[in-house]
Amino acid sequence: MRIEREIEIRASSAIAEALGVESAAMIRPTQNEAHGDYQVNGLLPLAKRLGKPPRELAQPVAEVLKKDAMFSAAEVAGPGFINLRLHPRWVSEQTCAMIADRARLGVPRAEPSQRVVVDYSSPNVAKQMHVGHLRSTILGDALCRMLRFVGHEVVADNHLGDWGTQFGLLIVGMRRWGDEAALQASPIDELERVYRLASAEAKQNETFAEEARHELAKLQEGDANNRAIWQRFVAATRESLEGVYRRLDVHFDVWMGESAYHDMLPGVVQELLERGLARLDEGAVCVFFSEQDAAPAELKRLETPFIIRKKDGAYLYSTSDIATLFYRRDTWNTQRAIYVVDVRQSLHFQQLFALAELLGLSMRLEHVGFGTILGGDGKPLKTRDGGTVTLSSLLDEAEERARARIGEQGLEIAPEALDEAARIIGIGAVKYADLRQNRLSDYRFDWDKMISFQGNAGPYLQYAYARLSSIFRKGEIDVEALWTGASQQGSFELEDHAETQALAKHLLRFADLLHQATESLQPHLVCDHLYQLARLFSAFYEACPILKAEGGLRHSRLSLAALAGAQLRLGLSLLGIGVVERM
Repeated sequence: MRIEREIEIRASSAIAEALGVESAAMIRPTQNEAHGDYQVNGLLPLAKRLGKPPRELAQPVAEVLKKDAMFSAAEVAGPGFINLRLHPRWVSEQTCAMIADRARLGVPRAEPSQRVVVDYSSPNVAKQMHVGHLRSTILGDALCRMLRFVGHEVVADNHLGDWGTQFGLLIVGMRRWGDEAALQASPIDELERVYRLASAEAKQNETFAEEARHELAKLQEGDANNRAIWQRFVAATRESLEGVYRRLDVHFDVWMGESAYHDMLPGVVQELLERGLARLDEGAVCVFFSEQDAAPAELKRLETPFIIRKKDGAYLYSTSDIATLFYRRDTWNTQRAIYVVDVRQSLHFQQLFALAELLGLSMRLEHVGFGTILGGDGKPLKTRDGGTVTLSSLLDEAEERARARIGEQGLEIAPEALDEAARIIGIGAVKYADLRQNRLSDYRFDWDKMISFQGNAGPYLQYAYARLSSIFRKGEIDVEALWTGASQQGSFELEDHAETQALAKHLLRFADLLHQATESLQPHLVCDHLYQLARLFSAFYEACPILKAEGGLRHSRLSLAALAGAQLRLGLSLLGIGVVERM
């Protein structure tokens, strides 16, 4: 059940009963739990409409809400708020209902379900993934997991940079400097070496640059030999990429790179010209939003053209992105498309989405922008010698540091399980450190804070889960039997104890929180919830001995602990983070 939505329905009904008017109640959790659990705010705007003081309207509404079994108190406060406190018996019933719904823990499916494409990661062929790909990859993966769980049909699309100028340079460069043995042994390293040489040569040698353009044209026209070379580049890159994705536990449904849309590009340009959305300007084909009456005002003022085809006939990202929209609409019947790309591309997506609107594409388009990962000096993260940090080397270091921290903490991890634990904890720490940030913010990459078993860090949550799991091992509790028994019993009374009630109420907020995070595309909300859950469980554990309790009290505490563990594990899995059963 979505608690806030349920309260909104009941409070709106109470307004209608008490005041005889239809008005939506606005609900939010209280800022101070001493005042209650939720607050009804909708009476202040209603007071203006009816010309009466808000408190005068709030009092009869509160009287109606006091009769509702969901609440133990409904009190008017401030200028006309109504503070609501959930009834312990109702909390117990809903907690039991969550346990009965073990697969979903009370999280309802979104209605209506949508076909959603999430476009993320998108590295370039013939290059290693570097730290700059980290945020897109793990943000996109978390969004896919969350969207699927709440009931949407998701297509995870890795839109590779596999078509463009670099391939002409690589084809010519491999002929001049390529080492077949090196290409066999370490293809990405060899391709990067050759590309650097070719790129430098093209800048000072126009003959070389012209040859590269000629080979690129042959490739794009379907020359069999160049296509075979290009396919080798793509295959080698994909093999390298898939190794990184396996480590990150990231999976895609399709790998649709720019090359997949190449044959559509002339038609895209032609349609834009015919519909008067683009025109020739000094040989290039451009969309000028200042000339489009229906274009957004901010784009009109900028007067920055959206270039669709360069004067030399070359196509751009803009062209292939429009073709991609047509493909997703016509092939997948996409209703919502989400692009996980850093904020520096904001103008591109503003223009793309505005053009889609002018084209009449009835698809919800969203740019999930994000900030930069910074080093300790506040500048973009680099290696000690100033080079780009590769993603593989970063993950290697995460695992090594996690292994060292496990030793420092003296954790109880069997030697044969140490490698896997270091992987789960190290990579989970990197993911959580990124996902816990508001994605629009830059953040400093700090290994000590990241791989910590204290504070708001991934290892702290993983340790909380392992600690929770140990309760059932120590007590030799059959968790499966506990879940089954709690479900069949139908209801049990949680004690009216501050720590118990605080933990149970927080668990009940998960459904609302997850839907909010999914709709707003903000995974950090899930991180905030899980961190608070771990803290509340710790307080509950200290105040309410579980295994020493007896009878019904022991059963209710065990059930609440099992539910907390299940929600912690589920929440972490929706972020793409694993757990360790023993620490």
